[in-house]
Amino acid sequence: MAISIALYQPDIAGNTGAVMRTAACLDLRIEIIEPTGFELSDRSLKRAGMDYLSLANLTKHLDFEAFEAWRKRAGRRLILLTTKADTVVWDFEFRDDDIVMFGRETAGVPVEVHAAADARLTIPMQTGARSMNLSASVALVCGEAVRQLR
Repeated sequence: MAISIALYQPDIAGNTGAVMRTAACLDLRIEIIEPTGFELSDRSLKRAGMDYLSLANLTKHLDFEAFEAWRKRAGRRLILLTTKADTVVWDFEFRDDDIVMFGRETAGVPVEVHAAADARLTIPMQTGARSMNLSASVALVCGEAVRQLR
């Protein structure tokens, strides 16, 4: 099994397309938890993902409850990336069946999603910086996970 990238209700098609391209290149699954802020067939999604979208192993989940039911049946850990965590991403030991979740670009994830996570990680940043771009964060975190596991 490979690590999955989960996007919680993504807002920006271009970011999602770039994440799908990263997932395809690293041979990682991608889980999209709906609703999204765009049509998954949106032109900007295709433009950002280019010809890599056909290589992406994509599963759509109707909502967080459907995603959680699937995840629990599969017995997989949920690792949430958040600015509200004390554990730094490179101090964490990833497993090959982890699901690494990233929140909405505009709002992160709600409290119940935080509560459902088995671990919460952060990317350390310079004081005063709020957050990194979603696709850059996914690349950084999944690069670390792949480094550890391969």
